Amino acid sequence: MAPDTAQQAPAAPARALLPLILPALVVGVGASLLFVGVSEAAEQLQHVLWENLPDALGVGRYSVLWVLVMLTATGVAVGLVVWKVPGHAGPDPATVGLDAPVLPSAVLPGLLLATALMLAGGPSLGPENPIIAVNVGLAFWLGRRLSPRLPGGLWPALAEAATIGALFGTPVAAALVISEALAGRQLQGKLWDNVFGPLMAAAAGAITTTLVAHPTFDLDLPAFGRHPSGGDLLAALVIAPLAAVLGMCAVYAFPYVHGVFRRLGHPMVALPAGGLVLGLLGILGGHLTLFKGLDEVAELARDPDGRSAGAFVGMAVVKLAALLVAASCGFRGGRIFPAVFVGAAFGLGAHALVSGVQPALGVAAGVLGMLLAVTRQAWVSLFTAAVLVSSPTILALLCIASLPAWLLVTGRPQMQLRDDGTPLR
Repeated sequence: MAPDTAQQAPAAPARALLPLILPALVVGVGASLLFVGVSEAAEQLQHVLWENLPDALGVGRYSVLWVLVMLTATGVAVGLVVWKVPGHAGPDPATVGLDAPVLPSAVLPGLLLATALMLAGGPSLGPENPIIAVNVGLAFWLGRRLSPRLPGGLWPALAEAATIGALFGTPVAAALVISEALAGRQLQGKLWDNVFGPLMAAAAGAITTTLVAHPTFDLDLPAFGRHPSGGDLLAALVIAPLAAVLGMCAVYAFPYVHGVFRRLGHPMVALPAGGLVLGLLGILGGHLTLFKGLDEVAELARDPDGRSAGAFVGMAVVKLAALLVAASCGFRGGRIFPAVFVGAAFGLGAHALVSGVQPALGVAAGVLGMLLAVTRQAWVSLFTAAVLVSSPTILALLCIASLPAWLLVTGRPQMQLRDDGTPLR
């Protein structure tokens, strides 16, 4: 039966899309520069707190004392921001995902400050959620004033796509997130018409980040360098679901741990207490289990044969616990980057346990399963896992391995809570 072309949505004419180009470019460049600026400021503060200051005091940089002091002090500093700064650094981060709400402009400075302090101080969260929220708020506030004729809903879409492109250094991740978000909606016009502006903003954000900061996600692991075998397929089918199961342990624990810190009531109690727990976990797992995890996972991958399977898996469990605590007690940050560390450490543990598992395959499958559990963003999980190992050959294995892993996580609680503390599904 021939398709009913009369019911197909008409494509938008070029004149309807041309006005989107300039706003998309401006938002893309601005979102990238804000992300790079906050990241650079946090990195410089991290050097002061974790290198210059302990060296000047004659204390070991990652000694038991310094780790406990720094993580607890970070909890105090962020707690002060949440308590005293106008806007209280935004809503409870446990209730916010990548699709950030439009926050009032007065909230944004406090949220940026809390994020920079968190990134420098060592809690296991990434910059993605708060940076997206800040860019969305700024783009909406400025866009409505400078170009009121454009629809208000355009600015958050441009800012979110631009920030995702800037975070990953490529617009592909943003395109995948956009397509997944649009999958359940009744679209007006063709799909490409709907993603035209956001994709241009993502491209501008990615190019700006690449030119300014030269980011790379490639872990430079030993190349896969062969055609996949039955053993490789079996390894991917085992590692990805097991990593997803590990991630779901944290997902199921999330509302309970969050409830414990919520009952503490005041941010000047919950955040320092969370910082103290994170300090103890940092001592247990070592300095590589601190911070957002992206630089640390690259260091971990430099020597895939340098640790035992127990050591790798132990670091994965500690990092996952640190992610759970940091996301529960009120630190402002995202969950993708630390989840990448957890999945990579888990995959390297599989390689250490079974030498026939190639490090690149173990890392990619571990990251895939962990991100599916933590983010429930299937396309982003596949993309991140593949880009870490820069191997097109592994992509087919990952696509197959994602299916049983997805069956384990779909329809189950997510690592994001409603305002009443119950998990989304």
